[in-house]
Amino acid sequence: MTQKNWSDRINPAVRSVPPSGIRRFFDLVAETRGVISLGVGEPDFVTPWHIREACIYSLEKGYTMYTSNWGLLELREAVAADLERTYNVKYNPKNEILITVGVSEALDLAMRALLVPGDEVLIPEPSYVSYAPCTTLAGGVPVFMPTSMENNFRISADQVRSAITPRTKVLLLCYPNNPTGAVMEREELAKIAEVAVEHDLIVISDEIYDRLTYVGEHTCLASLPGMQERTVLLNGFSKAYAMTGWRVGYAAGNPDFIGAMTKIHQYSMLCTPITGQMAALEALKNGQPGMRRMVGHYNRRRHLVVQAFRDMGVPCFEPGGAFYAFPQVSVTGLGSEEFAEELLKQEQVALVPGNAFGRSGEGFARVSYAASLDDLSEAFRRMARFVRRCGVRSRIISAPVKISDRQEGICQTI
Repeated sequence: MTQKNWSDRINPAVRSVPPSGIRRFFDLVAETRGVISLGVGEPDFVTPWHIREACIYSLEKGYTMYTSNWGLLELREAVAADLERTYNVKYNPKNEILITVGVSEALDLAMRALLVPGDEVLIPEPSYVSYAPCTTLAGGVPVFMPTSMENNFRISADQVRSAITPRTKVLLLCYPNNPTGAVMEREELAKIAEVAVEHDLIVISDEIYDRLTYVGEHTCLASLPGMQERTVLLNGFSKAYAMTGWRVGYAAGNPDFIGAMTKIHQYSMLCTPITGQMAALEALKNGQPGMRRMVGHYNRRRHLVVQAFRDMGVPCFEPGGAFYAFPQVSVTGLGSEEFAEELLKQEQVALVPGNAFGRSGEGFARVSYAASLDDLSEAFRRMARFVRRCGVRSRIISAPVKISDRQEGICQTI
């Protein structure tokens, strides 16, 4: 009996989306013994105890039920207070804030609520791996705006303006940026905002790394003139509070946008798990000191990691935010994927090939420095050895920078 081919029954939009470049590479990692992974964008810190304790206490009190589709009102009120205190933007917690299952769900909801087939979404590149697929799955068309190390991986207002067509509906921004760590200065962002107003664009602003800003101050896009009503602000707790596995994010915006997103949310996820919401509430109430300590540790690692790459002869963009370095590995004579695969095979160190984040990432690799100090030190020792075998001349004669507890002068207990 002939085997029936069922693939033609699958939604063409789904068939057209390639598997995640990150996940494909980490299938190789899973098959390799003794790997040091600097690939996953996850803090090496455990969620602070007082946040975990709040979750445990909520379970002991019997908080195991559904919440409102919108999320716990107390958490939405805390999010609104935090945004007003930090960025002087005011949102009504009753109808302008939605608690989501991580920022990933918030992004998907925003795309599905806003796009109709053929709508174009402008995306700076290199870009986070979910942006283009979420656009495609919602019926939209991703339009990439390439950036480079020469322009600090930032887009310009002129670049946005030149990319706009009659079908352009959304501008998607992520600063501090994943994968490059680039940040935008307020003046640059204000010029882009003027273009968005001029052309009546909706802006989805993914600000999950806002608190991990080391150079200058983060500018919340919604705080700029004319932007709050046309911006869907996405944020969450994963990065700043070391809560990746809790899967709690939020979207803030005008009630029309947030209401439409909530309609989809209530028929799919229904609500974010209450235990995660209780933990997030504790993070907002009492998590600032621990968060600031973690950010301080990342900042010190940032300098050491960038210097380590430069000392081994590999140019490296200096990130102003997030916890990623983006070295230019093409100096080894290898492409992004070949470099990552050979480094994994020969030295058991895992990085993410830059081309997983789009064509503009070719020749680079993403390196997470949200890893333990011991792992960073050993990984850089192995990488330096690999780079030397590729014929790259080190800038120093002695061993590469050792990233150690004594150098950083920290204790990892938060």
